[in-house]
Amino acid sequence: MSPSAKYDGTSECVNEKVNSHYHPNYQNSNLKSIVNTKKSSSELIAQALINHISDIDHEVCEAGEEDSFFVCDLGQVYKSFQIWKQNLPQVHPHYAVKCNTDIEVIKLLEQLGANFDCASKNEIDTILNLGVSPDRIVYANPCKTNSFIRHAKTSNVNLTTVDNCQELHKLSKFHPECGILIRIATDDETAQCRLSTKFGCSIDSAINELLPLANELGLKVRGVAFHVGSGAKDFDSINKAVKDARIIFNKGIEQYGYGDSMNILDIGGGFELETFEQSSLVVKSSLQEFFPQTFIEKYAIKFIAEPGRFMVSNAFTLATHVIARRDIPQSISEDITAMIYINDGVYGNMNCILFDHQHPQAFVLKHKDTFHYQEQKIVNDATKGKHKFSIWGPTCDGLDCVSTQTQLDYDVQVGDWIYFPNLGAYTSAATTSFNGFKDKAHIIYVSSETIATK
Repeated sequence: MSPSAKYDGTSECVNEKVNSHYHPNYQNSNLKSIVNTKKSSSELIAQALINHISDIDHEVCEAGEEDSFFVCDLGQVYKSFQIWKQNLPQVHPHYAVKCNTDIEVIKLLEQLGANFDCASKNEIDTILNLGVSPDRIVYANPCKTNSFIRHAKTSNVNLTTVDNCQELHKLSKFHPECGILIRIATDDETAQCRLSTKFGCSIDSAINELLPLANELGLKVRGVAFHVGSGAKDFDSINKAVKDARIIFNKGIEQYGYGDSMNILDIGGGFELETFEQSSLVVKSSLQEFFPQTFIEKYAIKFIAEPGRFMVSNAFTLATHVIARRDIPQSISEDITAMIYINDGVYGNMNCILFDHQHPQAFVLKHKDTFHYQEQKIVNDATKGKHKFSIWGPTCDGLDCVSTQTQLDYDVQVGDWIYFPNLGAYTSAATTSFNGFKDKAHIIYVSSETIATK
């Protein structure tokens, strides 16, 4: 980028320097369709990172041109969706919009056939403004604002989650036609982010309070929903939740006459790519055990889920610029060589450190005019990872610490670049403009896969 150039918005279309390819049916006017059959994801990301940084002259660039930025490989989103379809073809994914609100990701998932989990008016409007039918949205927030319920009604969003009697009274008043999924609590103690401490009713409450009240109010119970926690680690909780859900189905159908309407089981989210082979096996075996084919056929049961991080976590790489360095005398600390300050942090795209309990891994991208993205050469064992730093964000808040101790392969200096892979989940969606720093990062899109949409 020339010194006088300016950014146009927050996204950058791929160009001839960063080869990408899309199926002709993938309608996205912002991205060019360029055939590429040889480059891997890492090669495409490397090219995008290098091309962007190489165009920046730190001596004369305008304020903000050297801001942190993302490279998004939409091919990784596509691969994740295909993995879901291969492992859980009977469970229709409803992408959790809150996880990453990037519009290109949402467009791609929509065209691949995903539906959507929305939790607010704005999320609902984001999906509807893309021309998506409202019957592809589940309003998956058990505790809703009255005006948002009315907005869902006028927008024809007719499926929501409920975990308490007060919510049933609100729906009866403002959106009586809305289908209801009773949200039950699960054992999510080992999850990365627990949700049952805030949402979900007990089995006893579902059977003895919500089902009879919904029946009394003339509301349509469509099924049961649960969530084992974001980044779940204990897959036995899935089996227990499916078992509990079947108990509620039996009561709703046999005792309260919901046989004509009670046909949806929402197994929530919490899935991760790294453990999906295990978790999907538990889901399949649990559904087979408690929702056998005879029951599915008799009541036309449908299974849905709310994956978020599963679809996007590994699709985004964040590049940050080292803006300052403060050396630490050995007499003060033997563990840290220096404090380095980068132009992104916990108030920006690494808010996941505070909100999502993530531990982003830092790697040297550029040092002394040499790029080192995923370098394959062997680094001398005597120096590899021996440079110890603490990494800090750009704000004037002491809480803005990215890492108290990180070992890097190079003795990074001001002007160098550091990158953080796998930052697609619960990062850009929760940024702030605290201290006047930009909350929306520039995004460069590439694709390592030929994307065939529905």
